Amino acid sequence: MDLALDRLDEYLSSDDSPEDCFMLSDLDGFLYGIACSPVFIPADEWMSVVLGADPRTVPHWVVELIGTLYMDLASGLALDEPVCEPMFWQAPEGHVIAMDWCEGFMQAVSLRHEAWLRLTESGTHGHLIMPILVHILDESGNSPLEISQEELDQVLDDAAEAIPNTVINIFRYWRSK
Repeated sequence: MDLALDRLDEYLSSDDSPEDCFMLSDLDGFLYGIACSPVFIPADEWMSVVLGADPRTVPHWVVELIGTLYMDLASGLALDEPVCEPMFWQAPEGHVIAMDWCEGFMQAVSLRHEAWLRLTESGTHGHLIMPILVHILDESGNSPLEISQEELDQVLDDAAEAIPNTVINIFRYWRSK
């Protein structure tokens, strides 16, 4: 699959791809968000979002590979011992960059925002989504959650480390309902 992902990454980053298509990390986050959704979202709806165009206008192998990625990660979440391996970027200094991935996840949430309210506004389970939400920063790089700049790097590192378990717990939360 690595060669296929490399090929997909190359296509998504190229001038041949639609201008508004997702890059690999936000695509991965989005697909996890779709898999964790409390309600079914048809592929023909979310595929046009990730591609930034009608799926019929992009090479068939791209649509097929994105569908396969979705099925693989959804199947991994459904295992008795769930698997979640988010595709984060890595900075040259070595630290993980999860912001694009988290933005992708939240774009999936926004497709059925009202359905997610039972989790996000829950007094008992709302915390599940926090490791993802802390990565959503404003244009100036400030946290809407009022995390100070001095603490932000450490909070983001800790939150990125927590995301695989976070996604598994969100998936389990919705499946138990």
